Amino acid sequence: MTEIFPEKRFLLKQLIKRDLTSKYKDSVLGIAWSFLNPLMIMIVFTAIFSMMFGRQIENYPVYFLSGRVIYDLFKSGTIGAMKSVKANSSILKKVYVPRYMFAVSKVCYEFINFLISLIILAGVMIVTGAQFHATSFLAVIPIFFLILLIFGVGLILSVANTYFTDVGYLYDVFALILMYASALFYPIEIVPATIQKIFTLNPIYCAISCFRECVVFGVFPNLSALSYLAVFSLTFFFAGIILFSIYENKLTLEL
Repeated sequence: MTEIFPEKRFLLKQLIKRDLTSKYKDSVLGIAWSFLNPLMIMIVFTAIFSMMFGRQIENYPVYFLSGRVIYDLFKSGTIGAMKSVKANSSILKKVYVPRYMFAVSKVCYEFINFLISLIILAGVMIVTGAQFHATSFLAVIPIFFLILLIFGVGLILSVANTYFTDVGYLYDVFALILMYASALFYPIEIVPATIQKIFTLNPIYCAISCFRECVVFGVFPNLSALSYLAVFSLTFFFAGIILFSIYENKLTLEL
């Protein structure tokens, strides 16, 4: 997989370009939906939950959106990678293309959407009068490890989904549970102390927590949470590469 750059750079660009153009092909608003989608979700959740948690959380819209963009990146990236092999079965059956390139392109495509969401987050921070902190630049650290985690999990899921279609349905349920276990729209303090300890084992919660500390609260990310995220991400990253390398040449036979 280290051969992606520079030899496979052109193919990767074409796959990402295809995803971008196909998504907005028949849309009147086009790429504007990438801006409107997170904004509308934030408005709905803010309207519903700010009455419940608004007094406990300062600047609730920024708090919610800062968690949502991280969760969406993980969910969309892993689901895109999971479905990438089956979705491109017609190509894989005709010509040889490195199978992992489709998963990589999906993650890169979702990362572009994530960058767009960050623009929305910055806009919401300006409108609500939130303070911008110098520590915001440190947010690249948890984001980097999150990307590694997405690649690893995505490769594992792409193999599993090729052999077992039920994996896709089960993962949808898992993603929903993960959302509620990541403290997106509520303060973790309302959860019993014993459950809070379980939450700290959730790498997505750790990524969200570290990101919020850098961007929203203006402090250095918690080293224990960041270290756990790093170890967890690296483990799954290399596990995904190894597993996909073992099954890569066999996937076409299952399509």
